[in-house]
Amino acid sequence: MDVLLGSIDVRELLSTQDIEESSPLSAPDLHLLIDRLQIRSLHIKQKVRDYILSHQTEFSQIFSTCSDSITQTEEISTDLSNILQLISNNNIDIEIRGVSKEICSVKRDLKEKKELLSLVQIIVSLVERLKVVKEDLKVGKLVNAAEVLRDLKTDLLIHGDREEVGDRREPVVFELLRKEWLDCFDDFQEVCVRVVSNAISFDSGNGRLRVLFKLSIEKMKDVELHMVLTAMEVAGVLDYGLAKVADLMVKHIIIPTVKVDCNFHLVEELLPNSEQMDEAILCLVVSSSDSTVDSANIYSRLIQFIKFIHKTVCFQNSRWMTCFGRLTWPRISDLVISKFLSKAVPDDASKVAEFQKIGELTTEFEASLKDLMFISVTDKKDEKLSSFVQNVEVHFAARKKKEILANARNLLLHFDSANPSDYTIKHPSSKGHEIAGIISEKPVSLLFLPERCIVSKAASQLMELVHQALQDVCLSSARVALVFYHAARDALFLYEAIVPVKLQKQLDSVTQIAVLVHNDCLFLAQEILGLAFQYRPDFPSCIKEQAVFVDIAPRFHQMADELLQKQIQLVCINLEKAIDGADGFQNTHQMQQYESAKSSIDQCVAYGSHFFLRSTYESSMSSVLDFVFSIITKDILLLDDMAAEETLQLQRLIYLTLENLSCVFESVVSVNVEENAQDDATPDPLDVLVPSLRKLRKLADLLDMSLKTITASWESGELVSCGFTPSEVENFIKAIFTDSPLRKECLWRIVSLYRN
Repeated sequence: MDVLLGSIDVRELLSTQDIEESSPLSAPDLHLLIDRLQIRSLHIKQKVRDYILSHQTEFSQIFSTCSDSITQTEEISTDLSNILQLISNNNIDIEIRGVSKEICSVKRDLKEKKELLSLVQIIVSLVERLKVVKEDLKVGKLVNAAEVLRDLKTDLLIHGDREEVGDRREPVVFELLRKEWLDCFDDFQEVCVRVVSNAISFDSGNGRLRVLFKLSIEKMKDVELHMVLTAMEVAGVLDYGLAKVADLMVKHIIIPTVKVDCNFHLVEELLPNSEQMDEAILCLVVSSSDSTVDSANIYSRLIQFIKFIHKTVCFQNSRWMTCFGRLTWPRISDLVISKFLSKAVPDDASKVAEFQKIGELTTEFEASLKDLMFISVTDKKDEKLSSFVQNVEVHFAARKKKEILANARNLLLHFDSANPSDYTIKHPSSKGHEIAGIISEKPVSLLFLPERCIVSKAASQLMELVHQALQDVCLSSARVALVFYHAARDALFLYEAIVPVKLQKQLDSVTQIAVLVHNDCLFLAQEILGLAFQYRPDFPSCIKEQAVFVDIAPRFHQMADELLQKQIQLVCINLEKAIDGADGFQNTHQMQQYESAKSSIDQCVAYGSHFFLRSTYESSMSSVLDFVFSIITKDILLLDDMAAEETLQLQRLIYLTLENLSCVFESVVSVNVEENAQDDATPDPLDVLVPSLRKLRKLADLLDMSLKTITASWESGELVSCGFTPSEVENFIKAIFTDSPLRKECLWRIVSLYRN
């Protein structure tokens, strides 16, 4: 059969071997190929026949086996048909299906009963274990009770001591068991706390801390303190159990110990029995010496106390000691800082270095606590005392800053302690300046202005505080210097924040307080500008670039300018009201009207003589005087009919006003002359500073001039140069002179000249 296994290459059947594979076969070649294929086919058939004949026995067995299999298949098919026919005739399938369902139901019920039995066994076991806990608590087997409670907590799937158990989709009995567990757990905690409280107590009368290592309470006999602590640790309530003891220690031992004036020392008493130690006592014994207790004694007493706790309460167990430290160290460290370290912070920057000894003792103290496992070796948060002493410079500076700001605030809050009605300012030209109760002792010099001014005591003392703070900056380290620098700036900001609010009513009216605050602002602005020049060379190099004050000075300059403009506005409003009292200067030839007008003029003069001080007063008066003279001139020019006597009275009032204000004119002119050298070609300074003054003077002259003279003055341009308008001159002439050909001619000349 090998010939059937391979492929036949038809080209091999040809005799010609030189035929190329790609060339087509010729007709003779194809005929030859067909003949040879037929021969080959006959040869293959002969081979197959020979193979079958040689294996006749095997093929006979195969055919026989196949025949038997077919016969058996027919028999099975017949049997199956008979069974199906039997089932269909007798409905046995329904019976089988019912039996099957019954079997499944029985199996299911059996499984549920087995599960319920298992659940009942679990519940019974849990109940029995809870009973064991209760019995153990009664007889004092606290460790065993703690272990059972711990295991029950896991079995009952309780994740917290006070877990809400009503949200679970479980049998109600488990909810009841969890509640029962919680009740047992509460009883366990209560028993442990009661035992510990009885074992560790403090007798305040004798000053004795007593620790019993074995005690009996009710049915609990010979309960050991060590066993109770072990039980609390197993149950995970050691913090809770020692919390009351920790409070006791802090209240009766720690607080008295950390006081600087503490005058007692600790004495430890161990009272051993024949075989073992039953109790230990720590006594607070009053010292016979009245000497001041230093920091070394405070730390040594604390170490002695903590070692006593380590040995007698925590039984040298590092975990228990860490727990006790976690409960007490935050309060102990806070007490040491507040009662001792903060009070030991030096008051003088030069004495900060002397605090180094306390820092070394503090570091040694915390190292001892780490050795006792009272505080953590790795957690830097527990090194509160070391952190405090390392930052003593900052604490010193912070306290000084607080003092500076408190003093500054007190100064500013008492700014208006005096009665405002007592404030009096003498005339600016006089040498004395007084404001009762709140002014500085003498006028102060302004750094960048060639004059002196009166300021409040609050402002002068505030600058003294600022200077002292900046002097401390020059003598301090970088961190301290930065705090003092900010203290100086904040003290200045306090004036800006407090004074305008506190004195708002006074600043909203024309008062001498406004004068004082204005001067304060100028004084502070000038002083602030000089601070950097005065102290920067001596500042620590690290803050020279940070320390600036130039940003503060403009704020005070702005406050002064705003206050000045507001006061000028208020004065002008009051002067306008005073002039309104003159009733437009009508009928001044009548005595009553004359006196009323004179009173109004006097009020204007009075306001002028009590305005701002020195250059501020003098420079501001020009605008006020111009405002007043403009109103007076306007009112007089608006009169429509004046008698001869009335014109004389008006002239007298104008001259009286100018005479009474002569001192004010002198002060204004003196300032102007100092600032601008005057020569012969320079016009009258008053005419420049107070433009309406020249017009008022000319009006006084016009009141007794003839009609022709007035007309000539207009034609010469003199009245125009004084600020008169054609309509004002025309109305003035009509008010003084009666209608006549001459008046008509003069008015025509005035109007025609104006038109041309």
